[in-house]
Amino acid sequence: MRFVLPCRVMFLFGVALALFGCGDGKQANPAASAPPPAVTVVKVSAEEIRPTATFTGRIEAKDKVDLRARVDGFLEKRLFTEGANVKEGDLLFVIEKGLYQAAIDQVKASIETAEATLKLADIEAERQTQLMARNVGAQAKVDEVTAKQGEARGNLLAQKAALEKAQLQLSYTDIRAPIAGRIGRSALSVGNFVGPSSNALATIVSQDPIYVTFPVTQREILAVRKEQTGNVTDQYVIYVQLADGSRYDQPGKINFLDVTVNQGTDTALVRAIFSNPRRILVDGQLVKVVAEFGKGESALVVPQQAMQIDQTGPYVLVVDKDNKIQVRRIETGANRGAGVVIRKGLTADERVVTEGIQRVRPGQVVSPAEAKPGA
Repeated sequence: MRFVLPCRVMFLFGVALALFGCGDGKQANPAASAPPPAVTVVKVSAEEIRPTATFTGRIEAKDKVDLRARVDGFLEKRLFTEGANVKEGDLLFVIEKGLYQAAIDQVKASIETAEATLKLADIEAERQTQLMARNVGAQAKVDEVTAKQGEARGNLLAQKAALEKAQLQLSYTDIRAPIAGRIGRSALSVGNFVGPSSNALATIVSQDPIYVTFPVTQREILAVRKEQTGNVTDQYVIYVQLADGSRYDQPGKINFLDVTVNQGTDTALVRAIFSNPRRILVDGQLVKVVAEFGKGESALVVPQQAMQIDQTGPYVLVVDKDNKIQVRRIETGANRGAGVVIRKGLTADERVVTEGIQRVRPGQVVSPAEAKPGA
């Protein structure tokens, strides 16, 4: 018996064989054609490291003045922009002047009256003196007009003093900047009644130079004095570490060591002065203070972002000469601004990965790009 397959089955079977035969037996590997991942690297560099001590400090303005009204009156003008820089002598507030100008005019009128009274007293005293010389007048009359002359002279002096006081009070209606600096928010709006009992109208804070104060324990001060010679404050260079971990580029110098010790904390307050031309340091700001002293030594420094930590300890990823990733265990020293000192595990000019760490694995080939200086 002979079996005949339907035509449709034969056709599908032929197509399947054709498709199977046309394949080359190889599958595409997308990973094999992908370019190596890009990473950013930094060369390990050697820097001079001096012994350091860190403290918590506070930025303080060299000069800080609260503007207050010295006379009573309604606030008529505010002539500054909040947060702007002002110069010494700039007119900032104006209090109504009418009442104080009227007081000056009144005292001037009283002075004219007093001058006329004194002039009359002088004439009368002169007359009585001449009569007395001719034995016509009495001594009692001379004494009387002399007393009135002195009274008129004293009244004139009192009126002139009252004029100076009135003019001084009028000058107080103009509130000017006593120092140069940056002015803060205005506490009162125009139209409010102000006076000596009112709160501060605004505050002016000097900007450059600026102070940093920080407490130092008596143990630390004694240790430094035993080791150092000469003026201790001249042997320290003070740096400020900002909130983002970067180091402020202007070094400071100690210019004051408090003469008393806080009995509660057994610390003395130390103050350093900094140049602040770009107004980066702001009054009241909390910062980390780094004091460097002694002779420096050369040490390797890498950015803190390159350092990773696992259960074994700290490590960095190094790109070797074949652009492959290697794991390098390290021993670290103190932080230095945005960098960390490497005591063991790296050599100068090795390339450590700072960006793209999460995209790579040990032994993988990468495409390194060296970070720009200062990045």
